Amino acid sequence: MHIAIAGNIGSGKTTLASLLSKHYKWEVQYEDVESNPYLNNFYEDMQRWSFNLQVYFLNSRFRQIVDIRKGEKTVIQDRTIYEDAYIFAPNLHAMGLMSTRDFDNYSSLFQLMSSFLQAPDLLIYLKASVPTLVNQIQKRGREYENSIRLDYLKRLNERYEEWINRYELGKLLIIDVDNNKFSEKQEDLGEVIRKIDAEIHGLF
Repeated sequence: MHIAIAGNIGSGKTTLASLLSKHYKWEVQYEDVESNPYLNNFYEDMQRWSFNLQVYFLNSRFRQIVDIRKGEKTVIQDRTIYEDAYIFAPNLHAMGLMSTRDFDNYSSLFQLMSSFLQAPDLLIYLKASVPTLVNQIQKRGREYENSIRLDYLKRLNERYEEWINRYELGKLLIIDVDNNKFSEKQEDLGEVIRKIDAEIHGLF
């Protein structure tokens, strides 16, 4: 099975992926943040590096999905290929940080890749308000994230809502992170696990 977690920057995807992999003994595929050669450059000069970064993520996540589908294990994936294509790249284009030529090239590449993809068996969306995102971003203290602006997070949140409202590729579970502190409270994590159990048992 392929379980994927979607959500804005700071919504708790990596934390939840780690907690669920421990609970279910699932293999976890994290977002390639540490070894990503473009991320620091991108936050220093978004316009120059946006296309390179998005193509890197597209390639990295496509490879992850191919590996997941080839394997026999249940894998939980931290962020999806769809978020790159429907949220981050269009947002960069709309903000004037990716040229139309680059965006069209990127979109064409994604359309080709997506024709070979199988959607996750279950998508977990972590819905969080901007204050919650800011709080969690500050807590983890990644230096390159210090320059993220509130309007950038707000725009991303709007795109996430739009995408999730239209999502029909498979089963979807929405967790309200403002009201569920799964990283701190065992009972909140238990509630998430109960909801996942209900969805998963409906998959068989």
